[in-house]
Amino acid sequence: MNEQARETIIKVGLWISVLLTILIMPVIMVWVGVNGIRMINPEFLTTSPFRFEYGGIFPQIVGSVYLVSLCTLIGAPLGVASAIYQAEYAPDNALTQTVRFFTETLAGMPSIVIGLFGLQFLVFWMQLKISLISGAISLSFMMLPWIIRASEEAIKMVPRDYREASLALGASKWRTTVSVVLPAAAPGIITGILLGMGKAIGETAIVWLTAGSGLEAFVPRTIRSPTGSLPMYIYLLATQGHTSEAMSRAFGASLVLLVMFLSMSVGALIIRNYYLKKLGTR
Repeated sequence: MNEQARETIIKVGLWISVLLTILIMPVIMVWVGVNGIRMINPEFLTTSPFRFEYGGIFPQIVGSVYLVSLCTLIGAPLGVASAIYQAEYAPDNALTQTVRFFTETLAGMPSIVIGLFGLQFLVFWMQLKISLISGAISLSFMMLPWIIRASEEAIKMVPRDYREASLALGASKWRTTVSVVLPAAAPGIITGILLGMGKAIGETAIVWLTAGSGLEAFVPRTIRSPTGSLPMYIYLLATQGHTSEAMSRAFGASLVLLVMFLSMSVGALIIRNYYLKKLGTR
């Protein structure tokens, strides 16, 4: 086989890979939509579940929103602050490299392990019980490495000229970081936060062990209350329902979860594009 034929085969293989990657998301969306759309009605969206396969999913929707919002409020500031330190202040030595190694390792840690840690440390040892706050803190552990890594890379990509110009005008290093570096790195930081939120909103194992059973028929009134969630509700219906009605409800809840995720993604993209236009890069 000559070099030109080999090059053609490689290009065809790459194009097939690209097409398959592009098709996966629409296929999943269409499959979930076709199987779940008949369940979408006001009663399903605004009432509470009862008798396992009856009622609606309102507490699960609110519980998922609470969990993702609270874990983002906990994880995003910690992640961005860690990224700022590693990118702007930490010396490049063995300690910094060790921190980066453990951060990247945490990103690949099985979620069930994080959930078990949250169960023992937060639920039992700190006596936070199975609750919204226990689930949110545990989910923030999973978010952190995604936010830290993406934010650190975004901060490093800011041209050094920006920093030097700010320092030359008399600004302190911290003022330069807050007023110059972070706004310029905002699109990448937002992307990292979005990745973390995407991981959190669909998580099942951590929520199951720390936040609630998934079938709670009430909206949590405090952060110490158990909370339902869409992923756990879907898991229970799909594995324990044993009826076509249960599977239809699982697909209906999946469609709602997918819409929530896409809405969150579109919102984050709008914010990111706003910062890109403000920086004059688009």
